[in-house]
Amino acid sequence: MSNNKSRFKKCRRLGLNVVGHPKAMKRAGATTSREKRNLSNYGLQLLEKQRLREYYNVKEKVMKNYVKKVLKSGEPFSHALIKRLELRVDNIVYRLGFASSIYQARQMVVHQHILLNGKKVKSPSHIINVGDEIKLKGKSQSNQIFNENFNKSKNSRYPYLEKNTELFLGKLTRLPNRNEIPIEIKDHLVVEFYSKVK
Repeated sequence: MSNNKSRFKKCRRLGLNVVGHPKAMKRAGATTSREKRNLSNYGLQLLEKQRLREYYNVKEKVMKNYVKKVLKSGEPFSHALIKRLELRVDNIVYRLGFASSIYQARQMVVHQHILLNGKKVKSPSHIINVGDEIKLKGKSQSNQIFNENFNKSKNSRYPYLEKNTELFLGKLTRLPNRNEIPIEIKDHLVVEFYSKVK
C-alpha cells in the first residue's frame, strides 16, 4: 500500500494518472498539480517528458538512449520514441494483463517468470518484435496473482496484441499506431524538450 501511496502522490504532482489505478487521482487538487501552475515553455516540456517517463517507469538515462537511437534512425521522432517505449518487454507483459502494473511487470521479467519465444528473458528493456510470443513460465502459471491477472480478460484490449488464456500466452501481431497507444501525452512538447539532445 505504501508503494501505491507514493505512486498516487506522483500522479497528483504530474496532474495525470500515469499508473492506471482508478484511485490514483482521487485526492488531486489545484495545489498538487504542476499543470495548474503558471509554467514556462520549458516547464511544460519538462512536465510532459516526466509524464512520459512515468508511464513506462524508465530512468532519464534510458530515455536519452532511446532518443539518440530514434534520432539516428531518421523515423518521425515522437511516434518512434513512444513506439520503442510501448514495445519494451515489461510494458507488453503489462498490456497483455500478466501484471496489474508496469512495476509488477518489471519484477516478473527480472525474476524470470516470463518466456520470450520459449526462452527466458530478464531484461525489462528488451524490445519486442512483430510475431514474438510472450508466455508465463510453466511453474509461474500456478501463481494465483499472475493467473487471476491474465484471466480477467480473455481477449486483449489492444488491437496490436492477441492473447491465449488457455496457454498463458500473448503475441505482438503488428506494430501499434500512435492513436492505439493508451497514453495522454502532448507529443510535440516531448519532441521540443529532446530536440537539443545530441
